[in-house]
Amino acid sequence: MRTPTSTLTYPETGATRLDRLPDGYHHLHHRTRVGRGRAAFEAAATAVTTWQMHRATGARVRAGSPHAEPGTAVELSVGIGPFRFHAPCRVVWTEHEWERTGFAYGTTDGHPERGEESFTVELRDDDSVWFTVTAFSTPARWYTRAAGPLVPLLQRMYARRLGAALRRIVAAG
Repeated sequence: MRTPTSTLTYPETGATRLDRLPDGYHHLHHRTRVGRGRAAFEAAATAVTTWQMHRATGARVRAGSPHAEPGTAVELSVGIGPFRFHAPCRVVWTEHEWERTGFAYGTTDGHPERGEESFTVELRDDDSVWFTVTAFSTPARWYTRAAGPLVPLLQRMYARRLGAALRRIVAAG
């Protein structure tokens, strides 16, 4: 796993927090309802910020902290055997508010992509709880360039899988 001082591989650090995604990247925005009420919000917020949501999808997570905190090194890996892809990142921002919690990580050296991805949970005025994935990325390795339009499709599928996993975690209480 990379250290927290690993170099970010893109210059637009924090762009997912502002929701003004930079030009020149593939953009991803996926939102799904995961529950209702304060208890659902708290459960979802905990699952997102403790890596539980990622692990519930089958991803392996190695993190320098049990909670997402700015500067935390994290490496996610997905796949099987020789088809396991490792994605080293560093947490670039976190937010812990009464009605919104989340974080973003940015890619570091060795990641197959360059960019940033955020995961937020919001409690709306109507008591609904929403999970949002926002990202911008571009290929950083020969194999992600060669995969072309397949990469954004896989990213969208993974975002949906994260939402479904979070819905299951919230439903389980």
